[in-house]
Amino acid sequence: MADALKIGIAGLGTVGASLARILTTRANELAVTCGRAIEITAVTARDRSRDRGADLSRAEWFSSPEELAEKADIDVFVELIGGAEGTADRSVRAALARGLHVVTANKALLARCGVELAAIAEEKGVLLNFEAAVAGGIPVIKALRESLTGNTISRIYGIMNGTCNYILTRMEKEGLSFEACLKEAQRLGYAEADPTFDIEGNDTAHKLAILTTLAFGTRIAADQIYLEGISNISIEDIHAAADLGYRIKLLGVAQRTESGIEQRVHPTMVPHDSVIAQVDGVTNAVAIESDILGELLMVGPGAGGNATASAVLGDIADIAKSRPGAQRVPVLGKPAASLEVYQQAQMQSHEGGYFIRLTVLDRAGVFANVATQMAQNGISLESIVQRANGGSASDAKTIILVTHATTEDSVRKAVAGIKGGNYLSGEPQVIRIERPKAF
Repeated sequence: MADALKIGIAGLGTVGASLARILTTRANELAVTCGRAIEITAVTARDRSRDRGADLSRAEWFSSPEELAEKADIDVFVELIGGAEGTADRSVRAALARGLHVVTANKALLARCGVELAAIAEEKGVLLNFEAAVAGGIPVIKALRESLTGNTISRIYGIMNGTCNYILTRMEKEGLSFEACLKEAQRLGYAEADPTFDIEGNDTAHKLAILTTLAFGTRIAADQIYLEGISNISIEDIHAAADLGYRIKLLGVAQRTESGIEQRVHPTMVPHDSVIAQVDGVTNAVAIESDILGELLMVGPGAGGNATASAVLGDIADIAKSRPGAQRVPVLGKPAASLEVYQQAQMQSHEGGYFIRLTVLDRAGVFANVATQMAQNGISLESIVQRANGGSASDAKTIILVTHATTEDSVRKAVAGIKGGNYLSGEPQVIRIERPKAF
């Protein structure tokens, strides 16, 4: 049997502790599977005294991730600190510069400088693995990097943030407000004390940027994603969607168009009978549409200690099974130097169906004016629903429009025209509709 693979873990939080427990309790099984033992020989964490449920007495403790990366006697540096800059960035660079393999779950770091880190890894002839950075325990990175080689991918999309999916699920199933569901998510540990990064779509955007590069062979472009979060989704939207046969999910979508690659993160209505609509709670799902395989949907735990640690362990096992001098799979699917410049498609040209909810004052001619704005912008309507918002004749009314496929530009112009009519009460709500091919 080959020499043991020596692991250094930077960060022993929820994921790091789960990884340590798995590596120590299943050491014999892993040695047989991987053809060599995997040993934790170095660690670093803020609190040395905390019980992680794993025997780390033989591991050397370091004062910082940077020191571990620069000085530890290890083969693989596992970064589980998080953050796009600072310690995580410095320690990963130090490890790669030493010629160490790196495993990370850090989507923010990869979204910011993944191409640069990939180039360093390829120059040094080492692996930079990051399965856990996107969709937790779902092996979507391996699928895109290896299993789908030769396929031309046309679209990739999915539910990539468990916090948002949990909130939207609770809103629908229990009739609770966004604010109430967010508080419950925070109480259960699904949402941070400051949940902005999750609920405004930034977390999903980082993951989508990585998937876009793997799917389309372009350089990572996390700053060129159309972004909307779920904080403006009301219980009225949830109910209206249900009445129309839809459920609302926060989706990240990347697709190839004639004008470039379109990347967008936003609340989306999906048909109630589609498979992706049934993905509830903190579960994640990623769908891939390609020319040879067709449609592929992967569903599983998107976060949590064990799910993420499982993905990290898979990356470590790949390194353990590799042999010196063997051909390396490019970090981002293609060599970093051959990644194409990202060509952004404009959202104005996006085509699809739209849900538009308007709260209007009860005046004569309002309904006709709304219909005129739609017609003037070439928008064909699939359905129109008008509801009273209360019992008196003077109450405002809700108008719900569902369009046939149209462009983003047309919808924006129509909504702007409606807003100029001075009969709205509150802001219009616009939600895009996705109709998956097979799911």
